[in-house]
Amino acid sequence: MRKILRILRRERGGEESYWEDFVFETDQEAATAAAALSALREKDRTGTGERPFRPIAWDHSCLQKKCGACAMRIQGKPCLACDTRLSSFREETIVIEPLKKFPVIEDLLVDRTSLMDRLLSMEAWYEGEALQRAESLSYEASRCLQCGLCLEVCPGFQAKGPFAGMAGMTPFARILARLPEGQRKKAARTFDRAVYEGCGKSLACREICPAGIDLERLLVKSTAAAVWRRWKTFDRE
Repeated sequence: MRKILRILRRERGGEESYWEDFVFETDQEAATAAAALSALREKDRTGTGERPFRPIAWDHSCLQKKCGACAMRIQGKPCLACDTRLSSFREETIVIEPLKKFPVIEDLLVDRTSLMDRLLSMEAWYEGEALQRAESLSYEASRCLQCGLCLEVCPGFQAKGPFAGMAGMTPFARILARLPEGQRKKAARTFDRAVYEGCGKSLACREICPAGIDLERLLVKSTAAAVWRRWKTFDRE
């Protein structure tokens, strides 16, 4: 398999982005975009442009679709590089870009600090023993990778805005039904401000989640609990 990776690049501290093509060849039909990016970093010169070689910067960790670090845009679609097989594209040239909703640090590496800071400020955690049934909505919400792909397609999310998107909804969905009465009221107010008020219900996030979480169902149930105070029905069908 031979593919040309057309990567949108930017030097660290720079303001202008530029395109650079890289040739990737492999006999592994299951090779992912992450595998290609890793291989390109190991070579001295694989680009087809005239610029001096500079290793491609991108974020990654587990490469097992567990951490969400390698989120980027491939052929215009937000996805995880470790979960995207190059053979799934008919085109020889594959366009790879950084996420657009977060500031670019370098190449495909973006700064998601604003998301992490917002999640911390919401204080959506539970202090106590947390027992979850595998079939429960709370367990479903706990599978969120915090990768940001749902935010990338959300028309209402901005990195510096008050709306936390579905990445902010899932932490609440994990704990809403288990919080003591006093903490429920505080969590409900935060949910209302950070999630409910900003969500336009476009449901653009519905099909994008790499973990396959039913975000629409979680949103409906979480809203019923936090906004309409239907706490006891949260984990029921």
